[in-house]
Amino acid sequence: MTRLNEFDYELPERLIAQYPMEKRDDSRLLVVNREKSNFEHRKFNDILDLISERDVLVINDTKVIPARLFGKKESGGKAEVLILRRLPSSEPEYTGESNVWQCLIKSSKRPKDGSIITFSECLEGEVIQESEDGKYVMRFRSDGDFHTVLDKIGTTPLPPYIKRNRSRREGAKDRERYQTVFAKNRGAIAAPTAGFHFTEGLISNIRERGLRVVPITVHIGLGTFMPIRMDNIEDHMMEEEFFEIMPEAAVHINESTSQGGRVIAVGTSATRALESAVVQDRRVMAGSGYTALFIYPGYQFKIVDALITNFHLPKSTPMLLVSAFAGKALIEESYRRAIKAEYRFLSYGDGMMIL
Repeated sequence: MTRLNEFDYELPERLIAQYPMEKRDDSRLLVVNREKSNFEHRKFNDILDLISERDVLVINDTKVIPARLFGKKESGGKAEVLILRRLPSSEPEYTGESNVWQCLIKSSKRPKDGSIITFSECLEGEVIQESEDGKYVMRFRSDGDFHTVLDKIGTTPLPPYIKRNRSRREGAKDRERYQTVFAKNRGAIAAPTAGFHFTEGLISNIRERGLRVVPITVHIGLGTFMPIRMDNIEDHMMEEEFFEIMPEAAVHINESTSQGGRVIAVGTSATRALESAVVQDRRVMAGSGYTALFIYPGYQFKIVDALITNFHLPKSTPMLLVSAFAGKALIEESYRRAIKAEYRFLSYGDGMMIL
């Protein structure tokens, strides 16, 4: 049995990055070599020296929606709603309308089925039902296009360790920077933060060197950030996240592996999607679906050869994934060195590349 406390460490609060670097690729990069068990302190844009023409860099082009809404119930009480995901017609909670979403609701009293929460003159939501897991199904009615209204009144759902005073200036900055430069497909409630360090110029330079830069879509939801509550990590159940690998992306990935190139995943969510899509002989299959793959030490990776990631919270599922990828002892030493060298941690922090 593998216990959760084995993946704990003391994270100094001063190292939790509250704001992003002014220039994305000025972030620091800790390079960890699994074969040699050595470490290098670099700048993020030095990854140009760490990749080759045969490799494929797999990025996540999901786009974070302004999923946090503040409203009032019919009683006048306040309610905070976090939109999680739109429910497709195949799900049992679906009622046949396009703006039915699974949500979390925070209020002083549990909202009843059929109650209305008003967010603005142009948006209100009706509580349809509460699920056994504490989530709610809500039907939204908007004056105009739902996403246009959401863009106007919604706020970026930052992680709780990033402290904000909800000022317009900070909100506007986060709306821009809590996205990757390649964000395209709406649907995430959290950003693929390993991609924060890339600039359009860096992506162009990578492509100029002949490297394939391949987007896939993984809509990051609660699954990546839900705390593990089980002492035995094997008892933890991941929440599903939607992913899609387009045919062209699968072709590029499979061509790279057949030519002896490495698959370099940008982020733990992209890693989980790629590992979920492997069919055989280091090949991925195009398609879409949901993955609840939980990767922890003992997992045998099938296609990901190198990983670009950030520094993660203690005892979190991403921490377990990188421990599975690099080995628990090597990750412990990596984090010890990063703390000693005053790296910036978590979403807006510095990066790590595990080779």
